[in-house]
Amino acid sequence: MAGRVDDFNEFRARMNERILGEDNRAIKRFFGVDTLTYEKGVLDVRTKEMLGLVSSMVLRCDDCVSYHIQRCREEGVTDAELFEVFSVALVVGGSIVIPHLRRAVAFLDEWNEKNPRTA
Repeated sequence: MAGRVDDFNEFRARMNERILGEDNRAIKRFFGVDTLTYEKGVLDVRTKEMLGLVSSMVLRCDDCVSYHIQRCREEGVTDAELFEVFSVALVVGGSIVIPHLRRAVAFLDEWNEKNPRTA
């Protein structure tokens, strides 16, 4: 039985393929800008993903939160660091972020279960 992590990744991949398969230059360019934004620049990718996670939590976008949690973990962000990121989001966004924090931690726990650390 697939869980939230698998469902999220399958849906995201399928819909991105569908959307980018259309001949819409504006959408393709926006997706391109999004991709470029998270590439290494003056700030490293790891830092940019943590910033994206805070922003996503404050804006209350659960799909974005899930995506950035995965990317943060892929960039080596530890659970302890993620909880500091979560605390920044709570301070900036206020108590309305709490439900998104709950879903973020549930997603993180599932991701960690599927991707155990070897070190």
